[in-house]
Amino acid sequence: MAATPQRPPAGVRASEVQVRRDGLASLATDWVADEVAVALVFNGISHAVMMATPADLEDFALGFALTEGLLLDPGELRGVDVVDTPDGIEVQLEVASACEWRLRERRRSMAGRTGCGLCGTDSLAAVRQRPPAVPALGIAPAAVASALQALPAHQPRQQLTGATHAAALCRIDDGGVVLVREDVGRHNALDKLIGAARRAGFDPSRHFVALTSRASFEMVQKTARAGISVLAAVSAPTAMAIDVANEAGLLLIGFARGDGMVAYTFADRLG
Repeated sequence: MAATPQRPPAGVRASEVQVRRDGLASLATDWVADEVAVALVFNGISHAVMMATPADLEDFALGFALTEGLLLDPGELRGVDVVDTPDGIEVQLEVASACEWRLRERRRSMAGRTGCGLCGTDSLAAVRQRPPAVPALGIAPAAVASALQALPAHQPRQQLTGATHAAALCRIDDGGVVLVREDVGRHNALDKLIGAARRAGFDPSRHFVALTSRASFEMVQKTARAGISVLAAVSAPTAMAIDVANEAGLLLIGFARGDGMVAYTFADRLG
């Protein structure tokens, strides 16, 4: 168990536990990741309910709306209110009328498992949407290795709880980690990162995304919709993730651990 922090980060709480080691039992305080139902409500229309870590929810709302194609530009988001309710948290988004029209056209309910990107999708066609093309950018293996090596130091929730994923925005030239978001759901962590990056005005052509999870096709789609050309994950991609990355022109790297990694698409850009 992690050492007791003076002030734990948002989304982490204490739990009294019994620890058994070497045949002996003792009472202790452990740190656990909080997980709550978060409803995303657009102009009064409830669109999705996700199980998420209750932190960086304004980033989450913007990133989710952008990566789902509900917002075509951050300027279509007029305001965000985070409201606690007895059943969870409502994130109330005030959006432009064009966004509301898209929402009504594609309305779906996604209440379900932690960070599930597809729960409640109402048609097969809605699952696989053609990703936008991204610029054909390359990256040095050393930059990828540097980012993944540095990432644990930017994961305070994971260090305390062992229960959260992280998505990081990293400089494409040297792998420097410039922004990180954590969540119990890997999709949520990436949405939070993309929302935060858009708020901060980071240039997607100068950065890549590093993930502490596997790379599913939704993660590739979200990265491409953010205009980012390189995605590196510590675990494996799925076959559909590779297909989507090829369609988008995105360099997809898996098993990025230490100085080793596997290029699943556009290997000529890694080097």
